[in-house]
Amino acid sequence: MDPLKERLREFAIEAGFSAMGICRPDAIPESAGRLAAFVADGRHGQMGWMAERMGWRGDPTALWPEARSVVMLAEAYTPEHDPLAVLDRPELGAISVYAQGRDYHDLVKKRLKRVGRWLLEQADQDAESAHQIKVFVDTAPVMEKPLAQAAGLGWQGKHTNVLGRELGNWVFLGAIFTTIDLPPDEAEAEHCGTCTRCLDICPTEAFPAPFQLDARRCISYLTIEHRGPVAEDLREKMGNRIYGCDDCLAVCPWNKFATEAREMRYLRQDGPPALAELAALDDAAFRARFSGSPIKRIGIARFLRNVLYAIGNSGDPGLLPAARAHLASDDATVTDAARWAVARLRNHM
Repeated sequence: MDPLKERLREFAIEAGFSAMGICRPDAIPESAGRLAAFVADGRHGQMGWMAERMGWRGDPTALWPEARSVVMLAEAYTPEHDPLAVLDRPELGAISVYAQGRDYHDLVKKRLKRVGRWLLEQADQDAESAHQIKVFVDTAPVMEKPLAQAAGLGWQGKHTNVLGRELGNWVFLGAIFTTIDLPPDEAEAEHCGTCTRCLDICPTEAFPAPFQLDARRCISYLTIEHRGPVAEDLREKMGNRIYGCDDCLAVCPWNKFATEAREMRYLRQDGPPALAELAALDDAAFRARFSGSPIKRIGIARFLRNVLYAIGNSGDPGLLPAARAHLASDDATVTDAARWAVARLRNHM
């Protein structure tokens, strides 16, 4: 048992993380091939950055050759409510659990830096030369999920997200690359068994096979990453989901063991928003309402597009004025969404 590693684990938990594991930067050689096949099949959609930095993403040793260890940290954001209940309220907008509170990028990165500084202070006391670290939270070409499995935190389930026997799958991941040589943990094996709940519940059939995702059909991708109009055959299947989708996460049986969220700022502070209220937001009101939220990053046009699709799926003619208000939008995608919503609602009159 390495004393520094164990003290690091204790400090990471004290800092707010739920679990910690360590792996070597070269621990995921098979990931490069899987990523290449994913991109070659076009399943990354408009996420061109996946192809552009594929070399770094598939091989962490190329990202920073001097790194000797990767410290993987997981932070739980397990919801207190049933995230699928809002799907039965078509007049409300369904927002993914991870985006209902503060932006995790900011909170996790602050904790990572705190843990990283502590590690450097402890390691440099006995080192002949100073060590270095680099921290990453979902914004750099790092494949956090395979690294998390290699570090023993969990495994990539059939829905391709990380889940653990003690964590569940409501977790944020962060990585600390370091020149410090730390003993690695044992990689976690896959424990999904014959369960296919996450695959069966997907509204758009975004999983071509277990452990495979076609982002082009994933509602999280469509509402967040995809620019321009969404294909009409997928709009109805989006229901009232206006930012992200939690269906595959919510039905995972391992969540009965899920670690509770310790950071209250991740949790929902109020109820799901009304679609009519969201459709009335202008750019200034949108920025003010979602200040400090990851939702703000998609911009008002993409957000209104999503809201208008949800309005069109609501079956409520009372929302016609909210949709008609955007028929003359300056944004062609918003106008298209408004026309689609109006046409759908007229069928319910």
